Amino acid sequence: MLSKTQIKHLRKLTHDLNPVIMLGQNGFTEAVLNELNIALDRHELVKIKLSGGDREAREQLIIDICQQTRSEQVQSIGKTVTIFRRNREKPVIEFPAG
Repeated sequence: MLSKTQIKHLRKLTHDLNPVIMLGQNGFTEAVLNELNIALDRHELVKIKLSGGDREAREQLIIDICQQTRSEQVQSIGKTVTIFRRNREKPVIEFPAG
């Protein structure tokens, strides 16, 4: 689980990211899950653009994504969510000391 300091650091990094995954009308399919896992392994921090739907549906989708990818939500603004999963073999993001 990420600490508040780590989440704050990741949020700073989020600003420069472009969405890597775009969830369209087909939703969160097996193919999207595979692509998302690849992106998380490579980048650790991934921004996702969600399709329409109401707020409750998006929140449930974010929960499903985090559970299925074993990742943590870093930030959610409107229809964009950023998630993080540490690559244990080859960590990409370094956290500040303290």
